[in-house]
Amino acid sequence: MDDGELLQKWNRRHAEAEGRGQVPAVLEQNIHLAAPGCRALDLACGRGASALFMAEQGLQVSAWDLSPVAIERLQEGAREAGVSIDGAVRDVIQSPPEPASFDLILVSFFLHRPLAPAISRALKPGGLLYYQTYSRAAVGSEGPSSARFRLDDNELLALFPDLQVRVYREERLLGDTGRGWRDMAMLVAEQVPRVTPPVGG
Repeated sequence: MDDGELLQKWNRRHAEAEGRGQVPAVLEQNIHLAAPGCRALDLACGRGASALFMAEQGLQVSAWDLSPVAIERLQEGAREAGVSIDGAVRDVIQSPPEPASFDLILVSFFLHRPLAPAISRALKPGGLLYYQTYSRAAVGSEGPSSARFRLDDNELLALFPDLQVRVYREERLLGDTGRGWRDMAMLVAEQVPRVTPPVGG
């Protein structure tokens, strides 16, 4: 599928979908870890459920997506909610965020492995990455059909080795698979400020 076909696919999907999408559990359960009023990015934001949630929590939110239709729906939702969101049509693979530009970056239901180093670098010292997407070990059928777009065992940890893990959850197929939090992995990780050792120390 070329870039034009991919864009048409996502424009059509966002135009036909109902609602704003879903706020991922990693954000909903751990928003209290974010600094009040911090500068946040919803990367590959879709129709804007997460961006709206963060804006309603008082964060300064930017939201980027390849699809103009997604951004139109996001801005519509922001107007209805009475919040301000800096939404932009942006190919995040070709134009990732600049280094040390955000206090919080959310990536949900999107996986492009080569982008991981740029995401890490885009966090300011003390900044937090919130990440959640589908795993290959799954109970249900929701999510991408291709294993390429699903995480292997502990892969989310391996993608961000320079960040300090604060929250991680991945239950895979252990125990009673009818209970718990299945089919996905979540991570909250911090860009720990580097301490420069004293000269001559």
